[in-house]
Amino acid sequence: MDYIDLTISFLFPIIFIFTHAITTTISGHRNSRLPPGPYPLPLIGNLLYLGNNPYHSLAKLSKRYGPLMSLKLGTITTIVVSSPDIAKEFFLTHDHSFSGRVTIDVTRALDHNKYSMVFLPAGDHWRRLRRISKEYMFSMQRLDASETLRQKKVKELIDHVNQCCISEKAVNICGLAFTTSLNILSNFMFSMDFAPYDSLSSQDFKDAVWALLEVAGKPNIADLFPILKSFDPQGLFRRANVYAERILTIIDRVIDQRVQTRSTSSTKDDVLDVLLNLNQIDESSFSRNDMRHLFLDLFIAGTDTTSSTLEWAMVELIRNPDKLELARSEVTKLMKHNENILQESDLSQLPYLQAVIKETLRLHPSVPFLIPHQSIRDVEIQGFIVPKNAQIICNVWAMGRDPKVWSHPETFMPERFLDVNINYKGQDFEFIPFGAGRRICPGLNMAHRILHIVLGSLIQKFDWKLEKNIKAKDMDMSEKFGLTLQKNVPLKAIPLRI
Repeated sequence: MDYIDLTISFLFPIIFIFTHAITTTISGHRNSRLPPGPYPLPLIGNLLYLGNNPYHSLAKLSKRYGPLMSLKLGTITTIVVSSPDIAKEFFLTHDHSFSGRVTIDVTRALDHNKYSMVFLPAGDHWRRLRRISKEYMFSMQRLDASETLRQKKVKELIDHVNQCCISEKAVNICGLAFTTSLNILSNFMFSMDFAPYDSLSSQDFKDAVWALLEVAGKPNIADLFPILKSFDPQGLFRRANVYAERILTIIDRVIDQRVQTRSTSSTKDDVLDVLLNLNQIDESSFSRNDMRHLFLDLFIAGTDTTSSTLEWAMVELIRNPDKLELARSEVTKLMKHNENILQESDLSQLPYLQAVIKETLRLHPSVPFLIPHQSIRDVEIQGFIVPKNAQIICNVWAMGRDPKVWSHPETFMPERFLDVNINYKGQDFEFIPFGAGRRICPGLNMAHRILHIVLGSLIQKFDWKLEKNIKAKDMDMSEKFGLTLQKNVPLKAIPLRI
């Protein structure tokens, strides 16, 4: 369901708030100091402009109204940022003023918004969780120490693809990458697999994560008209509660088992052990609820984003066989035909592979609007006022295709990153797929390692043929908007041994 369908479907049930909405809309948009934007309709504001792919629609609107634009989405004042210069003002110059978060309705499931590092206000509690994730989870020391487990999971992926070669079976690339990413994270945190490749074993955790991601990615009328949250008109909050409870029940079971075994056996020195130690030292600073919801955040944020990026990278390489051969030959030359799995220490010697990942993230950012920020006070930007509590959307999809910034922006050209020192660590505002400022993705360094070793291994070991003899040029490239930017028709390809 797109935003137009959503608006029409729920127009009549929300008519009782018409007076409130129209008053808010007119008073808000008659403020001459708001950034420019299309005049809103009563009640629904500018919802009809969004369509199936809002990042496309807002990119077109920004060409008319400028890279700093205001909209009314239902009753929510929304500011859209579509240029590197303005993104820098928001997320560097005024980073603190725009450090708030818009709490979408489904994050209230099991009170997740009260514990989530992603959705908490940037206060003391949030800072503690960020420090814990930085020091005890994603530090270079911990990532280096856990490299062996990632190599093991990639080898299992390669072994599975080898079996598909024997049977000449097409594989769902996104599904394969999702399983691998989930197992890497579950072993990093709990020293155990959560997602088997075969269809016979239990898929409970994987299915619950998939389902929660699907629910969270649906347009929700209650987010546009907060007065409707208690009614949950689409049932999304109820469904999110069900799937979040399934996930947290499994996490609780793992935590309970570990607590019982810690007293009688040696520790595993994984993330769970580290966090249990912190919890025992000071329960008031880091509670069990903090721990379980932190794990929930990491599974949700670290699986779908990684798998969708890997799928788009494979799509672009299959569509551009000359680029695929360049990337493969670079990896093969480094490995010297060694059968071992690509090492993370090798990545610095693979500039073209790094360029492929960067170019994929430019064209297909996994979160095209990032996670919306919220202004915590009125702020003046370029002579306009961004009001307190406004939702801030940064259209990184539009920024990645801006012809003023990128030459031939619609063309897949990894070479564009070879002669420039541009990375995605938040300093180069023309390229911020992981965000910037204090709200930048804390798992960036983990994602960097996973993306490169998985993609490098898949193209080094195998060639790929589309199923049903579909030609690469005829591949469906349409996108499906949700929590992440997914390929509308999943990529299914037959692996061929090289």
